[in-house]
Amino acid sequence: MVSPSVPRLVVAAPSSGSGKTTVATGLMAAFAARGLAVSPHKVGPDYIDPGYHALATGRVGRNLDAYLCGPDLIGPLFRHGARGCDLAVVEGVMGLFDGAAGEGELASTAQVAKLLRAPVVLVVDASSQSRSVAALVHGFASWDPEVRIGGVILNKVASDRHEELLREALDSAGVPVLGVLRRAAQVDTPSRHLGLVPAAERHTDAVEAVAAMGAQVAAGCDLDALLALARGAGHLACDAWRPPAETPDGRTVVAMAGGPAFTFSYAEHAELLTAAGADVVPFDPLRDACLPDGTAGLVIGGGFPEVYAAELSANEPLRKAVADLAASGAPVAAECAGLLYLCRELDGLPMCGVLDATARMTERLTLGYRDAVAVGDSALAAAGTRTRAHEFHRTVVEPGAGAAPAWGVRTPARRLEGFVQGGVHASYLHTHWAAAPDVARRFVERCRTS
Repeated sequence: MVSPSVPRLVVAAPSSGSGKTTVATGLMAAFAARGLAVSPHKVGPDYIDPGYHALATGRVGRNLDAYLCGPDLIGPLFRHGARGCDLAVVEGVMGLFDGAAGEGELASTAQVAKLLRAPVVLVVDASSQSRSVAALVHGFASWDPEVRIGGVILNKVASDRHEELLREALDSAGVPVLGVLRRAAQVDTPSRHLGLVPAAERHTDAVEAVAAMGAQVAAGCDLDALLALARGAGHLACDAWRPPAETPDGRTVVAMAGGPAFTFSYAEHAELLTAAGADVVPFDPLRDACLPDGTAGLVIGGGFPEVYAAELSANEPLRKAVADLAASGAPVAAECAGLLYLCRELDGLPMCGVLDATARMTERLTLGYRDAVAVGDSALAAAGTRTRAHEFHRTVVEPGAGAAPAWGVRTPARRLEGFVQGGVHASYLHTHWAAAPDVARRFVERCRTS
């Protein structure tokens, strides 16, 4: 039997830079301060915003990506994350109708809102307009009749007079104004080469920024009206996703890199590994001199090793432990940042030396969804396995593929990518294992038998 649907809102915007993260995180913090259990979600593959969401709510931030996981998993993954909550807030990606390039609405905020039957709150940067705001909001509200724009939050409003002009214009658009936010420097979040600086790196500053976002949103928005709007979301007729449980004899230790240098990981990966029979033990490559006791497999996700290259290089005992584990044939799954860490060097500094490759920072951003196929058998996939992935980095690894590549990338251009070497699977491509639960089962089984 399907349980009652959790009240929910999708926070969207006409374009990137409008203030979605400030408003979404602020709403999460403001409602949590009222005593509500708030479930935080992010449309798309972004790892950074969910870190701020987690600070605001005290719950793990989760992604809803219709490209990586497929549209059919959006509802079940949402219900899994929102189980037991009073309210869910979903932060959108880019502009409301922007999705995977050349794929129509696929992976757009609009598509996810429709799949969740959730009302949309449109965050509009009003800093350089007055009456024109009505035309913009009317266009977004009428573009797709299946997307319900339930209200507008006006951001970066300059003055009381500016607010008066905006409200007067929007009276004719038929979309209520549910909030007005002035400019506030204390809620600004610093950025660098791949976007916002992750919350895990900012510590007290991040906590203070989230608190400021919550205070600003609570003061400038009609929280009662927003909660009423969330409670008007349609019924979601699907069951919650659950990782398929295995019943192996005994548990096996899988070490998972974390800390400031390796902040990118989907929560479902650890849940899938646990369900497959692993004890997932986190460790910090910046500070820990050895791998967790009994480590039989290693997962190194994404992050910013280029920012911490000197510290990672200085931790020679751990670099040697990683190299020794890989040399033993134990399964090692490395994505993007993990790939860099396994290289011989990064920006001239020694890394683990598992791969005969070098990595360096560049000015060029590599970004986008990918369609790929496993070239050969590995700890993660059998040869011929198709996957959908995401790539996001400003580094380059030379060579880009080993003698046994990890993937044959099919789109946007055909190329070989990554490394399969013994038990090691290292690649720039980020994948979401919820779309292919066999990945975790296969990995844990290899940990038992290697």
